[in-house]
Amino acid sequence: MPGKGKLSDRPDFHIIGELVEAGSRVLDLGCGEGEFLAWLVANKGVVARGVEISAAKVRKAITRGVSAYQGDLDEGLADYPDQAFDYVILSQTLQETKAPLHVLREMLRVGRRAIVSFPNFGHWSVRRAMLFTGQAPKTELFPYDWYNSPNIHFLSINDFESLCRETPFPISKRYFLSGSRRVTVAPNLMAQTAVFLLG
Repeated sequence: MPGKGKLSDRPDFHIIGELVEAGSRVLDLGCGEGEFLAWLVANKGVVARGVEISAAKVRKAITRGVSAYQGDLDEGLADYPDQAFDYVILSQTLQETKAPLHVLREMLRVGRRAIVSFPNFGHWSVRRAMLFTGQAPKTELFPYDWYNSPNIHFLSINDFESLCRETPFPISKRYFLSGSRRVTVAPNLMAQTAVFLLG
């Protein structure tokens, strides 16, 4: 599993690394500088593609040997045909999209399975911060001020599961994390991060 540099700071990458099957076709949305995609290529032998809005990050991903291009997830994945990938990954990016429902639908159109991870706004530390300060929470989980946060939508585990029931998006597996520890009891209250496998 990922264990060097920035990758070790992301427990959700460990889960995603377990979920992705060796040799599969993977599209990583919001791939950043391509560290995780490069890890998947080296350790899982995947055929990898990445999409990232930042041109500087795309250039760094390409220098890692990752196939990536600059694109806006909210504008969709129209360039890709249906079921072009085995897995489409959206890690810690859903809350930054303008149209998350559209992005999720596109993920499940171009991929047989979608892996989504996001920070849980229902975590007790966020609730406590709002209760005692009366202001937008600023915690370890959400370290930004309200005016400079990249997060547009704040969702909890319960919110995401409600959406999946209503849409419906089929949930195959779900994992809940507090740091690197897996949470099995009261995840909407106790988990900092959620990872869902859809499809």
